[in-house]
Amino acid sequence: MSTPPNTDTEAILVRAKALAEEEMARVLADTPGSKALYERAVVHLPLGVGSSFQAGDPYPIYLERGDGTQVWDVDGNQFTDFHGGFGVNLVGHNHPKVVEAITRAARTGTHFAVTTPTTVALAEELCRRFGLEKVRFANSGTEATMDAIRVARAATGRTNVVKMEGSYHGHHDTVMFSVVPNADSMGGRDQPATAPMSTGIPADVARHTLVVPFNDLPAMERMLSEQGDTIACVILEPVMMNIGIVEPAPGYLQGLRDLCDRFGVVLIFDEVKCGASIAAGGAIERYGVQPHLACFAKALFGGTPGAAFGGEAQVMDVIGKGCAQQGTFNGNPLVASAGLATLVDVLTPDAYEHFARIGTRLAQGCQAAIDANGIPAHTVDLGAKGCVSFRPERLTNYRDFLDTKPELFAAAFPWAINRRVFMTPGDEEQWTLSVQHTDADIDRYVEAFTSFCETLAAG
Repeated sequence: MSTPPNTDTEAILVRAKALAEEEMARVLADTPGSKALYERAVVHLPLGVGSSFQAGDPYPIYLERGDGTQVWDVDGNQFTDFHGGFGVNLVGHNHPKVVEAITRAARTGTHFAVTTPTTVALAEELCRRFGLEKVRFANSGTEATMDAIRVARAATGRTNVVKMEGSYHGHHDTVMFSVVPNADSMGGRDQPATAPMSTGIPADVARHTLVVPFNDLPAMERMLSEQGDTIACVILEPVMMNIGIVEPAPGYLQGLRDLCDRFGVVLIFDEVKCGASIAAGGAIERYGVQPHLACFAKALFGGTPGAAFGGEAQVMDVIGKGCAQQGTFNGNPLVASAGLATLVDVLTPDAYEHFARIGTRLAQGCQAAIDANGIPAHTVDLGAKGCVSFRPERLTNYRDFLDTKPELFAAAFPWAINRRVFMTPGDEEQWTLSVQHTDADIDRYVEAFTSFCETLAAG
């Protein structure tokens, strides 16, 4: 193997900073329509967007339409989409099966606030696919985790919640603590601090949210041993997906289940991002561990705003026995039709063979570029999801994420945009593949990333 052109990390970071400025200038020159729409939008929308995650500096790219694997912005620029709507679009854009289901629902009634046969059929499919006994619907991942925590509290008669350091579970108050905290607000490794992500959260809420590191069973056992009689549930992404991708260590998830059983605590898997994307049955299937409750959204509903949570009947049955779970749009026929078509007609066994093949092709192509050019990074390949993290070693928890090089992310994003590869803008996100991605789409990404690595290394 030949020696990489340059393996001096500090020199690479200096070049990355200059490259980020050059490439962002090109992005701004190519997107005057987005700038104009931002100036219009910011008058009535805080930050000019419908959700703070969509904001950009100095403005975001506004998209106008999508078809297959392609998206077009308001300036007419065409991109191959690996953003996937923050992990939603495993079906791609304008998939005929999903379009047919939505059209049928639109013609026969999008909303009744009454349960329909399609809603029941979707509940049956969710239970089959994820090994659940009972399920309820919601409208977003935030609602799903919020409801699951309430059900866990009702089932146990306890109040406190344990979450993982640095993890994100939606924007309700209970879980908006220790979400990608700054280094100076983290606390010690053995006693992570409960730092709020947002203003506007009552201070006393923090008393009921406890934090432990991901992939650390001894820390969890200490927490449960000391405060188990106050803890209603442990909630975690079984694969952390808000800091790149961090897989669970062998035995970690089963160890959590065993500890929660021992202390009478409800174990909740937040599969909003990994459900149906890393395997047909999500993390539950891939790692072979069944939680007491699990939460789903994003990829399961074909691009419509749906969500669900469910699990063991003995936990779920508190609903209707004093524990409230409701929503006017829960399980509405539009979303249920799109979800059922997605799970039954699109995300078939053949789809997962396709994800495995093209996902490996993409990750291996990126890793080859990393190795050939001495870039401090690694790839993760996980079904329809994957990422490049700019740290040589794989991440095991949030504190490892602090060792990544944000300068490289800052250059990689505009570089990809200028090569017409549409990606998530943050340094913690991933690519999302769809059933409509082709080898040519994958090669486009790999070629863009390879040229990025070569440019960084060449000096």
